[in-house]
Amino acid sequence: MLDKLALILVIIGGLNWGSIGIFQFDIVGWIFGGQLNIVSRIIYTIVALAAVWCISLLFRDTEESAHPVAR
Repeated sequence: MLDKLALILVIIGGLNWGSIGIFQFDIVGWIFGGQLNIVSRIIYTIVALAAVWCISLLFRDTEESAHPVAR
């Protein structure tokens, strides 16, 4: 469950960065009142923590966890 939540947050962050790069428009900043607003900064921090968590997805053996061995 935590993996999916982290992935959703990273996708949101990626879309926000895409809108900044393409349109020069910060969606999170716009919704929460600017980049320096405390709520925006909290959202940015949560997305960054989710990205750090998603690094662990690269190093997991998903085959074993997806198909447990029957005994």
